Amino acid sequence: MPFNTALTRKLGIRIPVVQGGMQWVGYAELAAAVSNAGGLGILTALTQPTPEDLRKEIRKCRSMTNKPFGVNLTLLPALVPPDYGAYAQVIIDEGVRIVETAGNNPGPVIEKLKKANTIILHKCTTIRHAKAAARLGVDFLSIDGFECAGHVGEHDITNFILLSRARQELKVPFIASGGFADGQGLAAALALGAEGINMGTRFMCTVEAPIHQNVKEAIVKAQETDTALVLRRWKNTTRLYGNKVALDALKIEKESQTGDFKEVAPYVSGQRGRQVFLNGDINYGVRFQQRLIPPMNMDVADSYPTQVWTAGQVIGLIHDIPTCEELLSRIEKEAVEALDKSRSLYTDTPVQSKL
Repeated sequence: MPFNTALTRKLGIRIPVVQGGMQWVGYAELAAAVSNAGGLGILTALTQPTPEDLRKEIRKCRSMTNKPFGVNLTLLPALVPPDYGAYAQVIIDEGVRIVETAGNNPGPVIEKLKKANTIILHKCTTIRHAKAAARLGVDFLSIDGFECAGHVGEHDITNFILLSRARQELKVPFIASGGFADGQGLAAALALGAEGINMGTRFMCTVEAPIHQNVKEAIVKAQETDTALVLRRWKNTTRLYGNKVALDALKIEKESQTGDFKEVAPYVSGQRGRQVFLNGDINYGVRFQQRLIPPMNMDVADSYPTQVWTAGQVIGLIHDIPTCEELLSRIEKEAVEALDKSRSLYTDTPVQSKL
């Protein structure tokens, strides 16, 4: 008997699990594998250099699956912003009807997509931002707790509280994001009022994830304490895997007497670079060109010897590298067992104390 939640019904998926849109990870190979396994695979629009490249990736993904999949479109600060409208138009033209949005000032893009009857999942780190997104007409809110990878917001609200606040306050259905890797987590999210979960870091550690085996093995070996929060000083807090570069950046951030972002920029400006996923060097970087720049729009160079990458605290829960099919089948089984166990804890027969 399949899951029956607002998410599975609306998206036409079997298991209420969404693959997060991850820069340099959300390619057709991974998205198609997730969708084929019963979840919702997501392509990352800005991983593609141009809107036309996104069109090719959408068509590639469609050749690999006949199941629903979506596209992530995140609005990131940049010296020369991408043509978000053009990316959105390609999504519409190619008939993709599910889009995950995130970032600043998404109103115009959401309006454009909604006019084409697109289903919108919008990521938020606070209830206030979730309510604002709801007013834009999004279909689902992806509630991103402090445990998550990447941009965690500035309020440090973990999912146990954030999801319960979402249940109390939101009229739009929501899914839980940040800290999820297994079926017990899915069952817990459903119990807290979510319609499903979003997983990013967990999908990085699958056979089909297009990243170097060294990175996957680093995730398996890591503990939940092996992440670092950087850029808090500039109110752009980002959770990274705690490699040497990230820890060096954090040290400079804490010890800087000037608070000048230029001091730390060479260490973190490459956080969306793909090189770490290609060469597998998890601690030391290589020089590469970067199109997107840090959110402060500082006058920094375009290339640095950096290699930082985002990872959530959920790395402490990941102990293997399965296929997406194996992972989602296991999550489904674990979730059903957890839900059944929870139901069995309540009985009409009074329990006699043995004390």
